[in-house]
Amino acid sequence: MTTLTGRIRENIVLYGALAANLGIGVAKFIAAGITGSSSMLTEGVHSCVDSGNQILLLYGQHRSRRSPDTAHPFGYGRELYFWAFVVAILIFAIGAGVSIYEGWRHIVEPEPLTSPLVNYIVLGISVLLEGSSWTIAVREFSASKGDTGWWQAIRESKDPAGFIVLFEDSAALAGLVIAAVGVWASHYYDNPALDGIASIAIGCILALVAVLLARESKGLLIGERTDPATIARIRDIVAAYPGIAAVNHVRTIHTAPDAVFVAISADFDDAVTMGDGERIIEALEAKLHDELPTLSSIYIRPERREDAFVATAAPA
Repeated sequence: MTTLTGRIRENIVLYGALAANLGIGVAKFIAAGITGSSSMLTEGVHSCVDSGNQILLLYGQHRSRRSPDTAHPFGYGRELYFWAFVVAILIFAIGAGVSIYEGWRHIVEPEPLTSPLVNYIVLGISVLLEGSSWTIAVREFSASKGDTGWWQAIRESKDPAGFIVLFEDSAALAGLVIAAVGVWASHYYDNPALDGIASIAIGCILALVAVLLARESKGLLIGERTDPATIARIRDIVAAYPGIAAVNHVRTIHTAPDAVFVAISADFDDAVTMGDGERIIEALEAKLHDELPTLSSIYIRPERREDAFVATAAPA
């Protein structure tokens, strides 16, 4: 029970966004059916895509928690990055694609206008629900980023669930504003085509968000180093240990949002024997694990400093 409660708290951003999008999506489709609004239909599709995205991210998190095995000795953490990339593709293909198509269709074949009251009511409710989800996402991401700037924190984040929901909710709020303007303008100027233009604008926003998410997810999927502060701390710990003459290099890669593989090349003092070297490596691994719990796999290679630089400079 405690584990379940902890996971719900851990994924509060995803659960909050999922609950909001499911309710909003149903309301938008009902409003679109009553009024024939293109931008409302587009917003309904947008909410459904977002709901599916949250389910995929929750599924990805579940799969990424599997323990290492023979086939995957470093675990399944990066499976979350795969599903994050799938989410970006879905936003582009379904969210943006359907929005732009529906907008173009309503410009070419405009439908008769009906009372916009239902649309305004649904949009108002949607802003409240989406705003609540957005507030949760902003609060959680702000707490995790510390003093780092927002854009830098997004670029350096290794947990796609946080910044994907933040991007989605921001795009959703912008889409709601555009949809409201489109509904108002189409009735004020008695021109249904303006509602279609609003739908295309929403699609363009979704396409832009999808491209940004795909770029960030691709970097995580390929493999990104951990933050420079952690790398510097690893180097300092190893360099300060008795028997280590120099640290040649520290190479890291995230195998999950909270798991890092590190490979260290260190030059040992010439007086250190093979047995002493083994004990030093064991002690260093324990010390690194204690001070930096995110280091899930640590490999320390004894290597003369000059040999390490020659190997680094040699062509692949």
